[in-house]
Amino acid sequence: MEDTEQYQAAGSGASQTYPVQCSSLRKNGFVMLKGRPCRIVEMTTSKTGKHGHAKVHLVGLDIFTAKKHEDLCPSTHNIDVPNVNRSDFQLIDISDDGYATLMNDKGDTRDDLKLPEGELGQRIRDEFQKEDTNVIVTVMSAVGMECIIACKNAN
Repeated sequence: MEDTEQYQAAGSGASQTYPVQCSSLRKNGFVMLKGRPCRIVEMTTSKTGKHGHAKVHLVGLDIFTAKKHEDLCPSTHNIDVPNVNRSDFQLIDISDDGYATLMNDKGDTRDDLKLPEGELGQRIRDEFQKEDTNVIVTVMSAVGMECIIACKNAN
C-alpha cells in the first residue's frame, strides 16, 4: 500500500466564459464562435419566422489569429462570452528564440510569451533596441490563451 498522494494543479476555479443571451450581444463585443474567442465585427438579426425564433447571424474575428468565424443562433438562446483581460507589462529582454521577458507593475517577471510574428513583432524588436527606451507591451488573455497584441514607448 502506497502512502504517496498525487495532486493535479488547478486554476482558481473561475469560469473562462459566461453565458449571455444572443439578442443582447453588440458589435465590437466578444463572443465564443466555433470554440474560439472572437470580436464581433458584423451582426444581423432576422425576423421571427413561420418556424421559430428570430435568428442572430454573428461574424467575428478570432482575437488571437484574426481568422473569420460565423455562427447563427436563435436570439433567445444563450451563447458563451469569454472573459478577456488586457494587461500591460514592461519589456525587460528578448531571448534568441523570440521569447519576451516581461515585468508587471508589482515587479513579478515572466518569460513564457513569444513575440508575435510579422509587423508588430518587428516593431517591438526595433523599439527595444533603441537606447534608453522603456517599452510597454499589452498582453491579452482569454480562455487559457495569451498573446502580445500591442506595444508603446513609455518614454
